[in-house]
Amino acid sequence: QVQLVESGGGLVQPGGSLRLSCVAFGSRFSIYSMGWYRQTPGKQRELVARMAIGGGTYYSDSVKGRFTISRDNAKNAVYLQMNSLKPEDTGVYYCNAQIPRTPDNYWGQGTQVTVSS
Repeated sequence: QVQLVESGGGLVQPGGSLRLSCVAFGSRFSIYSMGWYRQTPGKQRELVARMAIGGGTYYSDSVKGRFTISRDNAKNAVYLQMNSLKPEDTGVYYCNAQIPRTPDNYWGQGTQVTVSS
């Protein structure tokens, strides 16, 4: 089992940057595919970025070119660097860890990101 703790959210002006961090507590962090999801009121949680076990990445079209996901297996951590932030990036960001094709699927508690002037 894995516990995920996010940090780094906050209030930022449009065009600004934030870096989200997610630290995993548990064993075998390196076997988990890690992702970041975003949820806004009234909408379903959506995948923003994901990094596979082998290092391959996926980004939603809305953040491609602005956000970068990275991981440090030695620190049991995954990061989301968010640049050129827009008001529509506002939401609660959740860290996710999963082992593909298994029931192992874990979520952090979420961190609020607000982009506003």
